[in-house]
Amino acid sequence: MNKFMKLANDNAKNGIAKDEGGPFGAVIVDKYGNVISNGNNKVLKNNDPTAHAEIVAIREACRRLNTYNLSDYILYTSCEPCPMCLSAAIWSNIKKIYYGCTKQDANNIGFRDDVIYDYLKGENGKLISLENIDREECIKVFEKYKEENGVIY
Repeated sequence: MNKFMKLANDNAKNGIAKDEGGPFGAVIVDKYGNVISNGNNKVLKNNDPTAHAEIVAIREACRRLNTYNLSDYILYTSCEPCPMCLSAAIWSNIKKIYYGCTKQDANNIGFRDDVIYDYLKGENGKLISLENIDREECIKVFEKYKEENGVIY
Protein backbone atom coordinates (compact mmCIF):
# COMPACT_ATOMS: atom_id res chain seq x y z
CA MET A 1 0.00 0.00 0.00
CA ASN A 2 1.23 3.51 -0.78
CA LYS A 3 2.59 4.98 2.47
CA PHE A 4 0.53 8.17 2.17
CA MET A 5 -2.66 6.29 1.37
CA LYS A 6 -1.93 4.08 4.37
CA LEU A 7 -1.65 7.22 6.50
CA ALA A 8 -4.94 8.56 5.09
CA ASN A 9 -6.58 5.19 5.78
CA ASP A 10 -5.12 5.14 9.32
CA ASN A 11 -6.56 8.64 9.86
CA ALA A 12 -9.97 7.25 8.86
CA LYS A 13 -9.60 4.34 11.29
CA ASN A 14 -8.52 6.63 14.13
CA GLY A 15 -11.44 8.97 13.52
CA ILE A 16 -13.87 6.08 13.72
CA ALA A 17 -12.21 4.77 16.89
CA LYS A 18 -12.66 8.20 18.48
CA ASP A 19 -16.27 8.44 17.21
CA GLU A 20 -15.44 11.71 15.47
CA GLY A 21 -17.24 11.02 12.20
CA GLY A 22 -17.45 8.85 9.11
CA PRO A 23 -14.80 6.48 7.74
CA PHE A 24 -12.75 9.07 5.89
CA GLY A 25 -9.13 10.16 6.22
CA ALA A 26 -6.79 12.43 4.32
CA VAL A 27 -3.21 13.63 4.24
CA ILE A 28 -1.51 16.46 2.36
CA VAL A 29 2.14 16.12 1.37
CA ASP A 30 4.62 18.30 -0.44
CA LYS A 31 6.44 17.29 -3.63
CA TYR A 32 9.32 15.93 -1.54
CA GLY A 33 7.08 13.57 0.40
CA ASN A 34 6.91 15.57 3.63
CA VAL A 35 3.58 15.30 5.43
CA ILE A 36 2.09 18.77 5.86
CA SER A 37 -1.25 17.89 7.45
CA ASN A 38 -3.55 15.05 8.40
CA GLY A 39 -7.30 14.97 8.57
CA ASN A 40 -10.12 12.67 9.45
CA ASN A 41 -13.85 13.22 9.28
CA LYS A 42 -14.88 15.27 12.34
CA VAL A 43 -18.50 15.95 11.44
CA LEU A 44 -19.81 14.34 14.65
CA LYS A 45 -17.09 15.69 16.93
CA ASN A 46 -17.49 19.28 15.75
CA ASN A 47 -21.19 19.22 14.83
CA ASP A 48 -19.97 20.62 11.53
CA PRO A 49 -21.23 19.11 8.26
CA THR A 50 -18.23 20.65 6.46
CA ALA A 51 -15.63 18.92 8.66
CA HIS A 52 -14.83 16.23 6.11
CA ALA A 53 -11.35 14.70 6.20
CA GLU A 54 -10.14 16.59 3.14
CA ILE A 55 -11.45 19.91 4.45
CA VAL A 56 -9.81 19.30 7.84
CA ALA A 57 -6.50 18.52 6.11
CA ILE A 58 -6.75 21.51 3.76
CA ARG A 59 -7.55 23.90 6.63
CA GLU A 60 -4.63 22.56 8.66
CA ALA A 61 -2.19 22.76 5.72
CA CYS A 62 -3.23 26.34 4.97
CA ARG A 63 -2.87 27.29 8.63
CA ARG A 64 0.57 25.68 8.93
CA LEU A 65 1.85 27.12 5.65
CA ASN A 66 0.14 30.49 6.13
CA THR A 67 -1.33 30.41 2.62
CA TYR A 68 -4.50 29.53 0.76
CA ASN A 69 -2.49 28.30 -2.25
CA LEU A 70 -1.68 24.60 -2.08
CA SER A 71 -0.68 24.30 -5.75
CA ASP A 72 2.59 22.53 -4.90
CA TYR A 73 0.93 19.94 -2.66
CA ILE A 74 -0.71 16.56 -3.12
CA LEU A 75 -3.87 15.28 -1.43
CA TYR A 76 -4.27 11.62 -0.51
CA THR A 77 -7.72 10.65 0.66
CA SER A 78 -9.21 7.33 1.64
CA CYS A 79 -12.28 7.98 -0.54
CA GLU A 80 -13.03 9.83 -3.75
CA PRO A 81 -13.80 13.41 -2.68
CA CYS A 82 -17.41 14.50 -2.39
CA PRO A 83 -18.39 17.59 -4.39
CA MET A 84 -17.64 19.90 -1.46
CA CYS A 85 -14.19 18.45 -0.87
CA LEU A 86 -13.39 18.35 -4.56
CA SER A 87 -14.38 22.02 -4.79
CA ALA A 88 -12.22 22.87 -1.76
CA ALA A 89 -9.26 21.14 -3.37
CA ILE A 90 -9.84 23.10 -6.56
CA TRP A 91 -10.20 26.39 -4.65
CA SER A 92 -6.94 25.66 -2.80
CA ASN A 93 -5.23 24.96 -6.15
CA ILE A 94 -4.36 21.34 -5.37
CA LYS A 95 -3.51 19.78 -8.72
CA LYS A 96 -3.25 16.08 -7.80
CA ILE A 97 -5.51 13.88 -5.69
CA TYR A 98 -5.07 10.18 -5.02
CA TYR A 99 -8.08 8.38 -3.56
CA GLY A 100 -8.85 4.90 -2.27
CA CYS A 101 -12.55 4.05 -2.19
CA THR A 102 -14.88 5.37 -4.89
CA LYS A 103 -17.97 7.54 -4.58
CA GLN A 104 -19.99 4.39 -5.34
CA ASP A 105 -18.33 2.68 -2.36
CA ALA A 106 -19.42 5.64 -0.20
CA ASN A 107 -22.93 5.39 -1.60
CA ASN A 108 -23.00 1.68 -0.77
CA ILE A 109 -22.53 2.45 2.93
CA GLY A 110 -25.11 5.24 3.02
CA PHE A 111 -23.27 8.43 2.10
CA ARG A 112 -25.16 10.59 -0.39
CA ASP A 113 -22.44 11.99 -2.62
CA ASP A 114 -24.29 10.83 -5.74
CA VAL A 115 -27.34 12.92 -4.85
CA ILE A 116 -25.15 16.03 -4.90
CA TYR A 117 -23.30 15.00 -8.06
CA ASP A 118 -26.69 14.47 -9.74
CA TYR A 119 -27.86 17.90 -8.62
CA LEU A 120 -24.75 19.54 -10.04
CA LYS A 121 -25.44 17.78 -13.35
CA GLY A 122 -28.97 19.22 -13.32
CA GLU A 123 -30.58 15.86 -12.67
CA ASN A 124 -32.09 16.52 -9.23
CA GLY A 125 -33.64 19.98 -9.17
CA LYS A 126 -35.64 19.34 -6.00
CA LEU A 127 -32.65 18.89 -3.69
CA ILE A 128 -32.47 22.60 -2.81
CA SER A 129 -34.08 25.80 -4.00
CA LEU A 130 -31.89 28.61 -5.34
CA GLU A 131 -33.44 32.00 -6.04
CA ASN A 132 -31.69 35.18 -7.15
CA ILE A 133 -32.82 38.30 -5.25
CA ASP A 134 -31.52 41.84 -4.74
CA ARG A 135 -28.69 41.53 -7.26
CA GLU A 136 -28.83 45.25 -8.02
CA GLU A 137 -27.60 46.12 -4.53
CA CYS A 138 -25.29 43.16 -4.02
CA ILE A 139 -23.45 43.70 -7.31
CA LYS A 140 -22.30 47.11 -6.08
CA VAL A 141 -19.93 45.42 -3.62
CA PHE A 142 -18.52 43.29 -6.46
CA GLU A 143 -18.05 46.36 -8.65
CA LYS A 144 -16.22 48.21 -5.86
CA TYR A 145 -13.99 45.18 -5.28
CA LYS A 146 -13.18 44.89 -8.99
CA GLU A 147 -12.43 48.61 -9.17
CA GLU A 148 -9.99 48.35 -6.26
CA ASN A 149 -8.46 44.95 -7.00
CA GLY A 150 -8.95 44.18 -10.66
CA VAL A 151 -10.05 40.78 -11.88
CA ILE A 152 -8.50 37.85 -10.00
CA TYR A 153 -8.19 34.43 -11.60
